[in-house]
Amino acid sequence: MIRILIADDHPIVRQGFKQVLSETADLVVADEAGNGQDVLSLVARKDYDVILLDISMPGKNGLEVLKELRITNTKIPVLILSIYPEEQYAIRALKAGASGYLTKASAPEELISAIRKVSRGGKYISSSLAEKLAYELDGDAEKAPHDTLSDREYQILLMIASGKTVSDIAEEMCLSVKTVSTYRSRILDKMKMKNNAELTTYAIRNKLVE
Repeated sequence: MIRILIADDHPIVRQGFKQVLSETADLVVADEAGNGQDVLSLVARKDYDVILLDISMPGKNGLEVLKELRITNTKIPVLILSIYPEEQYAIRALKAGASGYLTKASAPEELISAIRKVSRGGKYISSSLAEKLAYELDGDAEKAPHDTLSDREYQILLMIASGKTVSDIAEEMCLSVKTVSTYRSRILDKMKMKNNAELTTYAIRNKLVE
């Protein structure tokens, strides 16, 4: 029996995953978490075989939770499930220690197959992602400007490029407006850009947002 912890801040999404997994005899949803801190608390007290982890959660996001799990030497395989396409977060997730990356649009059969594979110690990545990862690991490959950003800066870049205001981002991420403004300034500085319009144009050109 594979014991699973589902971490997503939307109850309806967690319910959907539970419904899919309940139809499979060898998979059981042992617990649910609505935010990153809950994940860390549960893992400290209980044992799981796989964690299904969303990236966008209030407070600590999925990548931050993943890094904390790895710092504490937690060996539980983590499968990232996100609304974001591979191009946006998959490389960062795998570098942070994820065992696989799937979008929430994936078929139920693919999710089940991925859970079984990572529970056995395998990695679950698409062939296109494997190619991107190989390129990323090439020491001679030139880094794109957005690859110089921290995970939190990158997340805020995508939100700015999606048309969200500093206030919108602050509310969604449970941060102060001042903190988000500081991140925005760092992003502009690192990417050598002057305003949100330039950031948005860059993100669209590099297919980071649609």
